[in-house]
Amino acid sequence: MICMWGSREMPTVNYSLFYWYRNASDKEVECKRYLQDQGVRVGCYFEQNELIQFQPFHVLINASVAGKTLEIPSERMELQDLVKPAAPVNLTIRNMSNNQLQLTWASPYPRDKCLEHAVKYKSNKDTSWTELSVNGDVFSLPSVDYEKSYTFYVRSKINKYCGRTQFWSEWSVPVIWGSNSTSKGTVEEQLYWFGIRTVLVPIASCLLLLVLVILLVRMERVWVILMPRIPNPSKNFDELFITHNGNFQEWAGVPKDVVESFKPNYSENICYVTELPPKDSHEPLWDSSNHAPPPMPVPPVAPW
Repeated sequence: MICMWGSREMPTVNYSLFYWYRNASDKEVECKRYLQDQGVRVGCYFEQNELIQFQPFHVLINASVAGKTLEIPSERMELQDLVKPAAPVNLTIRNMSNNQLQLTWASPYPRDKCLEHAVKYKSNKDTSWTELSVNGDVFSLPSVDYEKSYTFYVRSKINKYCGRTQFWSEWSVPVIWGSNSTSKGTVEEQLYWFGIRTVLVPIASCLLLLVLVILLVRMERVWVILMPRIPNPSKNFDELFITHNGNFQEWAGVPKDVVESFKPNYSENICYVTELPPKDSHEPLWDSSNHAPPPMPVPPVAPW
């Protein structure tokens, strides 16, 4: 809370502010944080924890000049009737279904249940503002024209349940929605969808790809179990034909003495066989003019 004095003319001396609650018998407390203008005290700033609402509040402002006491008279005050809230912030517009707009905001005042609000708006085709009272922090405009742009303001004050003040806050920063506008609500929606496209979609795609890879690996294992591959034995004989040139004994590692034991260790004489003509034939057995008579057959000799 801020308490100011000397609004009509600039004070020439430094005043001191003392305050107390309920009645004069309570202890007076001096202001802890004075506001100054050109080195002269013009007001006092109170922290939230220094204020007690719904109790009579008394103020004494005085100064001593040339042995005289100067006082600024004050009356009993009710703090809840003197509250002027700060202007609402974070105005946001969302486009709902059926051509309906929803306006939301937030208030810096800590007790939002004690506030009532007023919303004023108009389109770029209107000549006057429309102002409506709102309970809560949501306002709906039931029907809008997409060919128009709309401007919205919000202000707040203490409601009748928490005080009898008539002090309205300042109007909020405007928010614009509609044709050729870049309202905060539209920007937030664009950022929302941009975040989904740039963050959630890639993450979802990576997760889906990972699931597919896991399923593919599991199916490959199942397929190997159900349909085992036929082994290819050709690689097992590469050494036989490349290194040993087809020598099976060397490739198989058969000892040389075993190989030699399978070779024959004997020899046989050549046996000649001649076909004789029939008995009634008068042809000679050989032609003495060209060839020598063939040798006589020798009986076979038994092996040793």
